[in-house]
This record gives sequence, C-alpha cells and structure tokens, in this order.
Amino acid sequence: MAKKKQYAVIGLGRFGTSIARRLHEAGQEVLGIDIDEETVEDAEVYITEGIISDSTDEKALTSLAITNFDCVIVAIGDDIQANILTCMLLKNLGIKKIIAKAIGKRHGQVLEAIGVDIIIYPERDMGERVANQLLSPNTLDYIELSKDHNLEEIIIPEKMVGKNLRELDVRAKFNVSVIAIIRKGDIIISPSPEELLQKEDILVTIGNKNDLIRFSSID
Repeated sequence: MAKKKQYAVIGLGRFGTSIARRLHEAGQEVLGIDIDEETVEDAEVYITEGIISDSTDEKALTSLAITNFDCVIVAIGDDIQANILTCMLLKNLGIKKIIAKAIGKRHGQVLEAIGVDIIIYPERDMGERVANQLLSPNTLDYIELSKDHNLEEIIIPEKMVGKNLRELDVRAKFNVSVIAIIRKGDIIISPSPEELLQKEDILVTIGNKNDLIRFSSID
C-alpha cells in the first residue's frame, strides 16, 4: 500500500476546499488552514485537521511544522498580496513542493519568479473547458499536453458503431491517434485496427487541438 502523504491547503474557499476534499477522500492527510474561523469550521468535514492561522505570519507557519508536509497548496484567491507573501514565506522555509492559485497572468509571473512549483489558473482553465465543451460536444474530458495538443476522451457518434478502426482510418482522415477504448468501465490499451466499436464506447485520443475538434464534432 502506498504511503500516505501529508498535504496542507492554505485558503479554504471553494477552490481550496475542493482540493482538500478530494485528497481527503483519497485517504491522504490534509491540514486545512484559513484566517477565518467560520471558514475552517465549514471545511472540517473534508480535512484531517483545521487550523485558524494567518499564513502571512512566518512564526505561525513555523509553529504548524509546515516544513514536514510533502506539498503545500496556496489556494488564497481573494487577497493577492496574502497569496504572494505566503508563497514567499513557504519558499524561504524550504517547502518540498508548492502549488499556488493565480488570479491572472501578472500574478502568475510573480509566483513563477518566487519559485512556485505549479501555478494553477482556475478561472482561465474553467473558461477554456467550457469553450472546449461548446466546440466539441462529444468530448467528455481532456488533458492539455501542450499549447497545441490535448489528450481527450470522446464518446463515439452513432455512425461509428459497428465499424472498426481500420475502416474509420482516423489517423489519416483527422490526424488523430486512438490510444485506447473505454468500454463499460474496462479499458482496451492500443486497440487492434480490427476492433469493432460498440455503442457508448469512449475513445481516448491524442492530437492537435483543432484536429480533435474536427474529429469530435462528427455527427
């Protein structure tokens, strides 16, 4: 069994609480930190322990033994100054891994200069996800691999049912590669070209974003 990791989430708004809840559900140890008592109380059901503390106070962070945690997530979103100062203090304390929420491009550039390991742009990412759903209604989920390429899960349209991958010739027609098929909860890795597609199959595809939009827009 994999060893439990220790995470600290600073800022227990909707974004921070969502992260804390998912980590806690996965059996990880999660310390939730927020300056507001009511916010901490509301999040206690989703975390291992909740602490009311000012993360911009170095002594307060040190008293929490924050350096013992495998990863610290700075989810403060309504106070950019507190977000940046918290990241600076964590970096100075030698935290192993820092993930931080950024409100915009300039904010992200400052966090990058500080040395934050992973910078997340929730509003931007959600906007792109909604736009992608509008452009590609058959796309169930996706992972951005680079600026121009995605890995996407696409539910097959009715016209593909009963046909095999060789017949569809997806790579030649759309410049998209099918790397797996998800079928009734099971996954077929590197499917054979002769594999017949079934109703409700989900294709795991990889390719250029525009090519994937063309492919996933097939009626």
